[in-house]
Amino acid sequence: MKINYNTLLVVLSLTPLGTMAQTVNKGQLYVKAGSLLSTHYTFENKAKADFKNNGTFMVHKHLTNEGSFDYMGITPEGKTILMGKTTQVIVGDSQTKFNDLVLDNATEKMAFDIQNNMIVAGKADFLNGIGKVDKNKGAVTFLDKAEAANPSDKSHLEGAVEKEGKSDFTFPIGDQGMYRPAGTSMVKSNTDIFSAEYIYKDKPFFDARTKKAGVIQLVDNMEYWIIKKRDNKHENAIVTLSYDKRTTPAELLLEADKNLRIVRWNEKDKMWVDEGGIVDEANQTVTTPIAVEDVGYFTLATVKTDWMLDGEVVIYNFVSVNGTGHNEFFRIDNLNKYPDNRVEIYNRWGVKVYETTNYNSNGNVFKGYSEGRVTMNKNEKLPSGTYYFVVTYEYPDKSTGASRRIKKTGYLHLESN
Repeated sequence: MKINYNTLLVVLSLTPLGTMAQTVNKGQLYVKAGSLLSTHYTFENKAKADFKNNGTFMVHKHLTNEGSFDYMGITPEGKTILMGKTTQVIVGDSQTKFNDLVLDNATEKMAFDIQNNMIVAGKADFLNGIGKVDKNKGAVTFLDKAEAANPSDKSHLEGAVEKEGKSDFTFPIGDQGMYRPAGTSMVKSNTDIFSAEYIYKDKPFFDARTKKAGVIQLVDNMEYWIIKKRDNKHENAIVTLSYDKRTTPAELLLEADKNLRIVRWNEKDKMWVDEGGIVDEANQTVTTPIAVEDVGYFTLATVKTDWMLDGEVVIYNFVSVNGTGHNEFFRIDNLNKYPDNRVEIYNRWGVKVYETTNYNSNGNVFKGYSEGRVTMNKNEKLPSGTYYFVVTYEYPDKSTGASRRIKKTGYLHLESN
């Protein structure tokens, strides 16, 4: 294919600002497929201007967009290359939509100052340079099936990055010059928009969040990820986090294959809770085994493996209904993964005081009251004391292909005064 080359120095309109010059589009400009357009000055797309790029557009300075900046047609086409030698500012009140975007600027610390709503429909190729997304003015959104290629320590995004749609995605994020990705998969809807951001060394954040579920041993207090949905709905997604010996505390990685997990800050209970974890040592990632039921703050942690039953079910044996706001119900982590379950509680005389199936499927949890089909003094508050629990559930054993019934019994202390 023959490529038409146009070096756009001061072709469209020139606005001198002292020793500064700009390339300004005030009308319609179309870069057709197979053509190359290059500007060595700041490119400004005015409010009523219409810029369409289906070829290759090379920008050596800043990019300001106040108008329409897109590609022509339904099928995404065209490539924009940001390749300055000093920090390039991407700014403007109108969204800037790219098909393919190449980041190739070797300026250290911040090669791209993103103060604009940038959208990528095709592939963003991270060759050189870190882009910092302005918290108030900037955004980078990858559309469904868009991809981020070749992110690394020398080229990634710092700040919140969004992904729209169902396709699996690894966010090209990091902080303080280190690439520390996170991923989402098994998203349900093409209209869902998740965002991810990585934060390194934020001591006040962890000082305010010290409480953790009993099964959690050590929490990674050096780093965390913020993963959330744009409209704050509680949509499910499988979450993947990365670990790195440069940022992740060494004590968490001693037996990573056995006890490294993803934990999430539960805002309601004000503590870190275990979301499980499948460790991929080759790629240094941890992935939740099922879609998490909520989003928010995530980090890594180790767990006490001797606390766990098959299927990573964890039973906590203390309930307080005295208004402290803590331990308000009989907590059984991960039992909801196995809906064919039954929970029974007996008092010290062997009288059943609580019974339910499919525990915690619709708020049916033990809160210190007598409930169930065959219980004494139904719906009455039970006295403080030691009770006896029986938890049974059907567990599908992947190693054998069959399922087996697991039964766990133990003591439960109730404080109701």
